[in-house]
Amino acid sequence: MEMAEYEEGVPSWVDLGTTDVPGARAFYGALFGWDTPEGPPEAGGYTVATLGGRTVAGIGPRMNPEAPAAWTTYVNTADADAVAARVAAAGGTVLAGPFDVLDAGRMAVVADPAWAVIGVWQPAGHRGAGLVNEPDTWCWSELLTTDVAGAKAFYAEVFGWGATDQGEGAGYTEWQVSGRPVGGMMAMPDEMGPGVPPHWGVYFAVADADAAAARVAELGGRVLREPADIEPGRFAVVADPGGVPFNVLALKAELAG
Repeated sequence: MEMAEYEEGVPSWVDLGTTDVPGARAFYGALFGWDTPEGPPEAGGYTVATLGGRTVAGIGPRMNPEAPAAWTTYVNTADADAVAARVAAAGGTVLAGPFDVLDAGRMAVVADPAWAVIGVWQPAGHRGAGLVNEPDTWCWSELLTTDVAGAKAFYAEVFGWGATDQGEGAGYTEWQVSGRPVGGMMAMPDEMGPGVPPHWGVYFAVADADAAAARVAELGGRVLREPADIEPGRFAVVADPGGVPFNVLALKAELAG
């Protein structure tokens, strides 16, 4: 699905902060067929990856050298400063910004009260992902948290999100904007162990989850959870060669872009 702009409060972009930008560009380019040119020096080497000429994701060095390498989801807004103020008022923490990114836009990086990190993006020249929900593009972001009730209150106050629980005892929540789903949330699974902090995970759509997981391993990454069927399709949890986890998901036909 091609996207020209995003509503207020809708996740619009994902990027990878990594210790090995050239290695990540090679890995994700080979895995998803992205064009990943070296980013300009004035942008700190930040690469805007494209697929078929449409923007799909960013790859760059970590903003904070002390932070772990990770994928970050950014939420679209017309006023990053106002969102940052609401984050602080709601008990979250503004980790960076708001600040201007050349002529691309204005951004902030924040943490919710459980310390899950998410970005805020006020677009100018860069509107966000131009292609989503198709094979080899970003299709979903999901919060794994230790405080589901607290997250519902925080994200409602900060982004105006509604929260709809899926099914009796299903343990899954859909975030909604204007009555449509824009992301998900679930309690941290026990198998993740106590060392994994609350975080926002990202999903990339693929044509075949089993083949994508096998390709990750071939390219030097790891399969953290073998492919399995879930409600939206078939998915696997994998990690790139730098150890950064992400999900690959073969969407059911009716959900694909």
